[in-house]
Amino acid sequence: MRLRMDVAYDGAGFSGWAAQPDRRTVQGELQTAVATVLRVPEVAVFCAGRTDAGVHARGQVCHLDVADDCRPDEVLRRLAGVLPEDLRVRAVGIAPADFDARFSALWRRYAYRVCDDPGAADPLRRHEVLGWPRPLDVAAMNESTTPLLGLHDFAGYCRRRDGATTIRRLIELEWHRDEAGLAVCRVVADAFCHQLVRSLVGAMLAVGGGQRPTGWPGDVLAAGSRRPGVQVVAAHGLTLEEVGYPADDQLAARAEQVRALRVLA
Repeated sequence: MRLRMDVAYDGAGFSGWAAQPDRRTVQGELQTAVATVLRVPEVAVFCAGRTDAGVHARGQVCHLDVADDCRPDEVLRRLAGVLPEDLRVRAVGIAPADFDARFSALWRRYAYRVCDDPGAADPLRRHEVLGWPRPLDVAAMNESTTPLLGLHDFAGYCRRRDGATTIRRLIELEWHRDEAGLAVCRVVADAFCHQLVRSLVGAMLAVGGGQRPTGWPGDVLAAGSRRPGVQVVAAHGLTLEEVGYPADDQLAARAEQVRALRVLA
């Protein structure tokens, strides 16, 4: 039987999602906890999106395979007693047929939060909000996003990895002020390559601060290779908020589509 788990964590104390020897990771802690409550030697837990060291999550989605007599409600209750305080499983349920946390996903939504008013900085939120030393022009940053939307090769913003593509479909990229006055970037894509969100935010902050013109983020995209002028902003301002999936009868088709190598037409 396959279970779906909805997971949240404070990334400050983790070396990212992926299990690593001699490092504290989200996957490592979660797998150890699940194996403990299921009383099995080991278990493999897979996620919708691997987060880097320091990145947080409110809406991470995972799956794992368990014995058919496993009770999801009992797993949830027992996990609450063994997991550390900076890692919580918020829901456990039986996954539909063909569900895969990673390959079935239609989109992932992240938020990046910035405080550009030193007098308004909240020390209680310092682990999830980036402090910025000068006022930001949110309208200019939103103007700069237009050429980035859609299907593109984001090699100008991503760190290349062997055997992986940098082609992604950026669905939403928008800045707004929240009720606390923070500048919040909402970014939604079908998938993300390494450091993509933090590089995009870094380019747009340069626009919002007046160091670059509004067309510069589009120029970086068109260049097709990593530009040294693009700052990769700190991880702690980034949070994985939500992952979207298709209807149950479309899960298998979506997974097959995602596994295919992406190319630009």
